[in-house]
Amino acid sequence: MLTWILAADNSRARIFATDKSAGTLREIHTLTSPEGRLHEGDLTTDKGGRGHDPMSGAHGVNGEEAHKQENAERFAGLVCETLENARNKGEMQKLYVIAAPAFLGMLRKHQSPSLKQLVAGEIDKNLTTHSPEAIRKSLPDFL
Repeated sequence: MLTWILAADNSRARIFATDKSAGTLREIHTLTSPEGRLHEGDLTTDKGGRGHDPMSGAHGVNGEEAHKQENAERFAGLVCETLENARNKGEMQKLYVIAAPAFLGMLRKHQSPSLKQLVAGEIDKNLTTHSPEAIRKSLPDFL
């Protein structure tokens, strides 16, 4: 039975596979979203307007995190689309998801019901920069 492990955050997703329940992980896919690493000022070319509220003073009209949020949502959709394609091709029978807490919520929103059925476990940590051995230690002994 082929098990896939996703380690993701808003700018990087690494997909590992193992064909043994206690096996080592091998990295099979890497997806990146360079926009996820940029600061808000780097994502927009023009600052939003300024408003004025007599009670609280001046404030930004456009949310400063809006573009970053949109990019993260788009990337979560791309990651889930990649996983869904693999599910459709029968490339995986079980999935473990390890993701930064906020990104984990985005992934859940983009998963199809069929993909959700393959999720055997979730861990809300950002382990995208860890070695495959360190990621494996965060998972159950037998996958």
